[in-house]
Amino acid sequence: MPPRNNPSERQRRLGAELRKLRTRAGMSGDEAGALLDADRTRVSHIEAGRVDVPRNGLYKLLRAYGCPDGPYFEALMEMAQSRGVGWWDEFQDVVSRDALDLAETESRAAGIRMHQPLFIPGMFQTEDYARAVIETAHPEWERADRYMQFRMARQRILTGDDPVPYHAVVHEAALRVQAGGPQIMRRQLLKLIEVSRLPNVTLQIFPFERGTYAAFSCPFVLFGGPTRELDTVYLEYPLKPAFLEDGEHNDEYGKMFERLVELALDPVDPESAPESHVRRDSLSLIQHVMYEL
Repeated sequence: MPPRNNPSERQRRLGAELRKLRTRAGMSGDEAGALLDADRTRVSHIEAGRVDVPRNGLYKLLRAYGCPDGPYFEALMEMAQSRGVGWWDEFQDVVSRDALDLAETESRAAGIRMHQPLFIPGMFQTEDYARAVIETAHPEWERADRYMQFRMARQRILTGDDPVPYHAVVHEAALRVQAGGPQIMRRQLLKLIEVSRLPNVTLQIFPFERGTYAAFSCPFVLFGGPTRELDTVYLEYPLKPAFLEDGEHNDEYGKMFERLVELALDPVDPESAPESHVRRDSLSLIQHVMYEL
């Protein structure tokens, strides 16, 4: 089978981990190829995610690279076995490879932390709000309905049989930038409150008065992997998003997120009634903005 031209993020990540382990073990591409009865070109394709490595071949590589038994070893073996097939495949006609990768990464995450400075996070959006945002950039997009189905389907991870822990820090600006007008924004803020009461969801609002710290970063998402070595940072750039796999990046963005958590208002308490709030917290600010519309 010829090398694939557009590997998925999971395939790229597995290859990147194998390259990292091989380099750390001090082995050359030729030496790794000999373990697979292949040449260095095939090893290069495997490490770029362009071709798959059979299970027994991966086992040999991991042993030769000195990867110890444990969760990391098992996670790499599982990544190689996975076909990457999911509900997102039915939307290949309407969304990019990057969007499909995002949906697959969300579905595999052990936990998700995200910062959004300007828009309501996609996981919390109503269909009307999402459509208003999309139509601003693509006012006559003929496949907008299909894209909305994809966007709404991604939200399943919050309410499925095994809901993913999700912690979001959202800037106050996202509450006040109107998408689609006051009625759509009121319904959106009501849904934001509703979703924030889910037991697996933590929502904090970063208010204007806490300063400019939140404005120094683009939107980012921290995906917790099955092991710390497989954590991933996702950056939402306007033209093409980026997945960062380096541990140093994960650490730096993790520190940034923790600082945002410290500065943001207390999260919405799922147990408290709306009328019980006598102090300023995330719920009271959302309600305040909603009543101003």
